[in-house]
Amino acid sequence: MSEIIAGVEIPETAAVAEATRLIQKMTSPFIYHHSRRVFAFGAIHAQRLGLKPDPELLYLSAMFHDAGLLTPFSDVEQRFEVDGADHARKFMLENGFPASAADVVWTAIALHTTPGIPGRMGPEIAVTNLGVLTDVIGLGVDDLDRGQVDEIHAVHPRGDFKNDFLHACYEGLKHRPETTNGTVNSDLLEHFIPGFQRTTTVQRILGAPWPS
Repeated sequence: MSEIIAGVEIPETAAVAEATRLIQKMTSPFIYHHSRRVFAFGAIHAQRLGLKPDPELLYLSAMFHDAGLLTPFSDVEQRFEVDGADHARKFMLENGFPASAADVVWTAIALHTTPGIPGRMGPEIAVTNLGVLTDVIGLGVDDLDRGQVDEIHAVHPRGDFKNDFLHACYEGLKHRPETTNGTVNSDLLEHFIPGFQRTTTVQRILGAPWPS
């Protein structure tokens, strides 16, 4: 029998089941619940906006989008979004997905913290970003049915989300601060690390090895 949360059906595929098992095993309950909420919010936004993302690709994008914050997925020093995207692509190719589908999920995850661009791309990419923004900063929550929101929270509770999320991001970024330059993630390190100063774009331009 299909699992339905707030009117949103969880895709019943082998890849969805395996991704769910993997994320539950390799991440924390906090990341798992957040990721499932991102899927549900994204799917509801898609309905509201008349978009039709592939449910399986949207689910995989949501489930892996924060996986790069955790050390099992971070074996190279790069942006955590790219870590998660790389892992999702590897998972998909190993599970028989075509490269075109893996590229959609890779892009949705890699861009999920980038302002202004996902909404101009395909539906899976756009609503993954919307689902993240709704769960993290409440963007668009007033456009959603309150009963659906409450049902999502009943199944996947927020707990102390704000503090848990900030600390999870800090723990995932503190050992690779240079990867946060030019991204929203540098704000987190400035908040948590006393004396931390990011390298600004102005500094990079003025410090370039050109005479003018």
